[in-house]
Amino acid sequence: MRGGRGPAVTAWVLVPLGLILLVGSVLYVRSGYTRATVVSGSMAPAYTPGDRLVVERTDGDAVHRGDVVQFTMPEGVAEGDAFQRVIGVAGDRVACCEGSGKDERVTVNGKPLDEPYVFDGIADGLDHPYDVTVPRGRLFLLGDHRRNSLDSRFYGTGGKPGTVSAAAVHGRVVDGLGGAAVGLAAGLLGLVLTLTGAGCGIAALVLRRKRAAAQVPPPPVRV
Repeated sequence: MRGGRGPAVTAWVLVPLGLILLVGSVLYVRSGYTRATVVSGSMAPAYTPGDRLVVERTDGDAVHRGDVVQFTMPEGVAEGDAFQRVIGVAGDRVACCEGSGKDERVTVNGKPLDEPYVFDGIADGLDHPYDVTVPRGRLFLLGDHRRNSLDSRFYGTGGKPGTVSAAAVHGRVVDGLGGAAVGLAAGLLGLVLTLTGAGCGIAALVLRRKRAAAQVPPPPVRV
């Protein structure tokens, strides 16, 4: 195209598209994900104090067994937020324990759980038997370090086993960046498109000025 019209058209296409992707990705990541710091050792060895985790914002009704969730501790037990693993959801019967020592297993609906994540392979370690059926809208949560975790084994009245309201859950931990990686990739693409479009716009302006300069008639020659 003449006079830099080609680069100008490219700039008009790429810059808005890039900005849409860039702004959209920022909004997506900020609204769907957050970061939080582990403050206790109850989730060791998976997560230890000082670890920064990526948390996907989600309702407690959307989590599953095995998810590590961030939630508000029950009133009267402790203050603030904590991270613990979902062992039972509504309708599950959670009991402890089958076997003993490192062979002990928490059971869910009568089936022993395989828990390779627990600290030192100990599923309870406190000689604190329980048998709880999780009510609707509630969750049974345990820390991975069973000897060092204030969890559903103690959330009931008088320190007895209990559950946590699903409404207390703020989100679940995702390994790496999880779905946020998609948003970050889109943002990076948007940035590249925006910069490329800006470069095309500058090139179009330079070409236009060169063309205008070439069309200026030469000064008259004096005789």
